[in-house]
Amino acid sequence: MKSKLASFLLATVFVFSAAALAQTASADPALPAAPSAAANAPDPTVATTGNKIGTINIEQAIYASNEGQRDFEALAKKLEPKQTELKGMNDEVESLKKQLNDQGAKLNEDSRGALVKQIEDKQKKLERSVQDARDDATGQQNEIAQRILQKMAPIIVKYAGDKGFGLIMDTSQPWPQGPVLWSSVDITKAIVDTYNTQSGVPAPAKPAGAKPAATGTRPATPAATKPATTTPAPK
Repeated sequence: MKSKLASFLLATVFVFSAAALAQTASADPALPAAPSAAANAPDPTVATTGNKIGTINIEQAIYASNEGQRDFEALAKKLEPKQTELKGMNDEVESLKKQLNDQGAKLNEDSRGALVKQIEDKQKKLERSVQDARDDATGQQNEIAQRILQKMAPIIVKYAGDKGFGLIMDTSQPWPQGPVLWSSVDITKAIVDTYNTQSGVPAPAKPAGAKPAATGTRPATPAATKPATTTPAPK
């Protein structure tokens, strides 16, 4: 399922002036409110002198930051009980389906009909619970991402102005879904490093012997148990 985060990041393009940053935030209600331009943005007369074009994978930058790793890992742990609950519901449906397949031909019409009805009811309840859990998880992921993006945006603006960039485009969605086919200048790592330094959030501790995770990998949306389709045995 395509996340709401990916949807609002798809069209994000940073044009580096105070006015452009404010317009970008106000034009899309899914984006967080623009940070204070006076406090965070470079002098527009400096920013407009840049003629370089660069790219940044905003989504990757959010998830790769120490703050992002910490908060998304905490969210995943918070949602583990719901994931376990959904797995239990799914196992119950699968058990009833197996019972129907194994014993369906031996049951009388009333007993078989009651079992089919029970499976259908539990299947519908499971599907609703999965969707509700997925929506809740996605909403909480987006809250974390928007909070980090709101603080990261002025850092990108300042970095671009200091380095002579006139335009930075988001590559969270690869071409052809996104607008960028190829770029030789990507500032994602530089922004993550700067953000980590300014945020003061230490890198999350990893268990001894654990393999390092891929940089900026989006965490899987919790509560993604997929209920199986009910297939009653023939009469």
